[in-house]
Amino acid sequence: MTYSDPRIDAYIVKSASFAIPILEYLRALVHETCPEAKETMKWSFPHFEYKGSILCSMASFKQHCAFGFWLESRLNDPHQLLAVNGERVGMGSLGKIARMEDLPEETHLKGFILEAMRLIDSGVKQKKDDKPKETKDLVIPAYLTEALEDNPAAKTVFEDFSQSNKKEYVEWFEDAKTEATRLKRLEQGLEWLAEGKVRNWKYVR
Repeated sequence: MTYSDPRIDAYIVKSASFAIPILEYLRALVHETCPEAKETMKWSFPHFEYKGSILCSMASFKQHCAFGFWLESRLNDPHQLLAVNGERVGMGSLGKIARMEDLPEETHLKGFILEAMRLIDSGVKQKKDDKPKETKDLVIPAYLTEALEDNPAAKTVFEDFSQSNKKEYVEWFEDAKTEATRLKRLEQGLEWLAEGKVRNWKYVR
């Protein structure tokens, strides 16, 4: 039995034409590998749950897709396929996916899904990483730069901000413990930036 959600059907249909076959493939692969997976929408993009816990998620953007595992930091990755083991590009566990060829081999993808299932079965939780050490120069993550390019209003405000105002937003995004949280914060942050608001605008008199 496939636990499908019509909201995901609508999400896929509304995605860019290049993204549709990628999302459909990933969706089918998750259900094939984990028949118990249930679909749902969280933070405005598709998620797959297994035994009440988030197994993985997928999302589409203007020029690429993303596919992420909730327990990404706990997965074994002997072939160095996960973004956590290299320089993060994009917001998913597999980096930017602009075409089917950008995806790892199906056997590797299934392996990640099966391992994520075993971790959930074992009661493993998300690993809490230590906060990054303070650095003198502010490094703007690639996913934020890309998101700002797609939102000119937010980009203009961000570029005009002081270093401290920029830092507050960057640290807020970077401190997210999961991809889902980071995406939710990024979506909210871009909205605030487009309105000319600093990160802690609610506390500014």
